[in-house]
Amino acid sequence: MVGIAQFFGALFGMLAIIFGAFGAHALKKICNKDQLKSFETGVKYQMYHAILLLVLGFNLTITSSIEKYIIYCFILGTFLFSFSIYGLILSAAKGNTLKFLGPITPIGGLLLVSGWGLLLFSFVQNLI
Repeated sequence: MVGIAQFFGALFGMLAIIFGAFGAHALKKICNKDQLKSFETGVKYQMYHAILLLVLGFNLTITSSIEKYIIYCFILGTFLFSFSIYGLILSAAKGNTLKFLGPITPIGGLLLVSGWGLLLFSFVQNLI
């Protein structure tokens, strides 16, 4: 499980750099400022959670159920949140918005919030 957190942390980090460069250069020509800002939000959240997955992968034993759920929430939440934003922005820029992606973004966000909540709970549990 530790390896999964580290793998996805590294993968999401690498892709955040690639997508950030893509957004900063290629998308400037086809997207408006609001679309670029949304794309950048997806990249930022992806990078934040890439770093978090690496930190957790190197610091947790990830043997308990709660630690596994934390990792799953962050991996799936990052994928759904950021990648649905990318899909929405790229499809809108081409004039063919994939509207089914709209509801996926908040589901990803909810999973990220759940991951943070579980992480907080695990810290509080260790204090008691």
